[in-house]
Formats: sequence, structure tokens, C-alpha cells
Amino acid sequence: MTRPTLAGRRVLITGAAGFIGSHLAEALVREGAEVTAFVRYGSSGSTGFLAELPPDISREIRVHRGDIVDADSVSIAMAGQQVVFHLAALIGIPYSYHAPRSYVRTNVDGTLNVLEAARHGDTERVVHTSTSEVYGSAQYTPIDETHPLQGQSPYSATKIAADKLADAYHRSFEVPVVTIRPFNTYGPRQSPRAVIPATILQALWSDTIRLGATTPVRDMTYVSDTVEGFLHGAVTPGIEGQTFNLGTGEGFAVGDIVGRILRLTGRSDEPTLDPQRVRPPASEVDRLISSHTAFTNSSGWSPRVSLDEGLASTIEWFRSRGRPATDTGYAL
Repeated sequence: MTRPTLAGRRVLITGAAGFIGSHLAEALVREGAEVTAFVRYGSSGSTGFLAELPPDISREIRVHRGDIVDADSVSIAMAGQQVVFHLAALIGIPYSYHAPRSYVRTNVDGTLNVLEAARHGDTERVVHTSTSEVYGSAQYTPIDETHPLQGQSPYSATKIAADKLADAYHRSFEVPVVTIRPFNTYGPRQSPRAVIPATILQALWSDTIRLGATTPVRDMTYVSDTVEGFLHGAVTPGIEGQTFNLGTGEGFAVGDIVGRILRLTGRSDEPTLDPQRVRPPASEVDRLISSHTAFTNSSGWSPRVSLDEGLASTIEWFRSRGRPATDTGYAL
């Protein structure tokens, strides 16, 4: 199924400076959309990973500086936008144990601000970003969209709340929102908080490799497949008010993923356990494997990049950047 493009459409991306957001912005520019990047205001003027995009791409992106927790800022940014991709969120699970209130403000209040602006504006489609973490440890696999939700960390609890707000605003006010629920996305530009970049950086530049739990099973989706899923979510007709999983349907233990990275980087040593990387036992999510059948049937989307292909591409990106200026230790 050929996906309609967003060429010529006015598009806003919240969280555009981040990992997935920057890839999404690049893809949208390449297909001819008029892209506005909502970037958190800061005195440094940083645009995050948008600064690393090719010049011919970055010059086509309009940057709007604001704060997702400020309703006026969000409303101004969304005025006149036809499609809004809402990715802005605090996502680091370990940090949510230390600062849960900040996750409520950003993930819940921020989503409320986007939905309110869409309710009172003329936005044609809001693509809201969820996460597989809302399911908690799987009660069955593969996980479909009817699987019970369980907040096993403050982060996942705030994302459940945001998802329920999106659902409520569609039911109550007919806000044209579609919720996309990615499973574990990885690829170039990902934060070293995540296990794949953390392992790659250590494999390339450290004498030892220290990791957390290696038994959890994850469904790893390469970032280009995730971005394509977001684009399908924006243009597929008749899916407003629905939630869709975005994953490969394959599960790999973290230890298996780490082993693949070590082989691809030529390392033969065994990782050691770093206790500060281990989640509290009742908070650890043991198994996440998606069913993407509903989304594939509705939109025609399907994943294309295998795990080994994606890992090789990600390793090459990190290698091309050279040794980090700071150490590759644990980032909360």
C-alpha cells in the first residue's frame, strides 16, 4: 500500500530536537512538508539533534522555541498547523524515580496543552506518542492494544495518563487524535541512557562494559521504521481515536542484543553488572513483544529493518562521531 505524502502540509513536531523527533523532522522535509520544530527554550539556544541535520534539511525547518508545559506557548505554536506530531516528553525511566513530579508536568500537563490547543483550533490530525512501557510486564505475548495497562514506573504512569487524556479528548470533544505506541526504538542519535547506545559506546571506547539486567526481552524497532509508522499515523484516513502498537513482533533478550553488538564491534569480553543500572524488582518490565497487526491492517505499515542491519548502522554512526569528550559511564 502506497502511503500518501505530507508534501505541502503545515506540520508541527513537539520534541523535535530529540532522537525520534529529529529523524521525523528530516523525513518530513524530504517529502516536502512545511515543518515547524517546537524546541524547548533555553539560554544556550540549542536545537539538540536538529543541529546535526544536513544544511539543506535544517534550513527548511522553522524553529519555534517554547515550553510544552506552558499552554500559551503551545497554543501559539499550533496555530495554523494542519498536522501535529506530539513527541515532547521526559522519557528516562531511572530519572522518573528521582523526579516524578517533573514527569507529570511534562508528560501529562504537556499533553493536555496540546489537546486543548487542538480542541480550540483547526488541527486536522494530532499524532500522540505513547510507549510500550504502559503495558508493564506482559501478561501475554505478543501484546496487542487490548492488553491491560500497568504503570510500573512513574514514567509509565504518566504516559498512561497522557494516553487516557488523548482518548478522552477524542470521545468528549472529537479531537482528531491518533495514538502511536512504539515499542523500543533505537538508532543514530539515541541517548546513551538506552541500552543499545550505552553498549555501543562502551564497546567502542571503554576497557570494560557495565550493564544492568540482561534477561528482559524487548521488541527493537529501528528508527526509520518508527518514523514511517508516525507518517502512516498522520495520513491514514478513518483511524482517529484509535491506538496502535508499533513494533516488529520479534523479541530479543537484552543479553542477546548486547552479544550481537559485541560481535559487530569485535569485542569478546563479558559485560559486568552495574547495580545502579538495575531497576527496582517490581518496576522492571520483563517482556515486551508487540503485535502490530491492527496497525498493519489499518495503514499498510510494516517494519523493514532487521535487528542486525539496524545495529550495524547504529554502530557505524557512533563510530563516525569518534570517542566522546566525556567518559561513557552511566547516564541517569
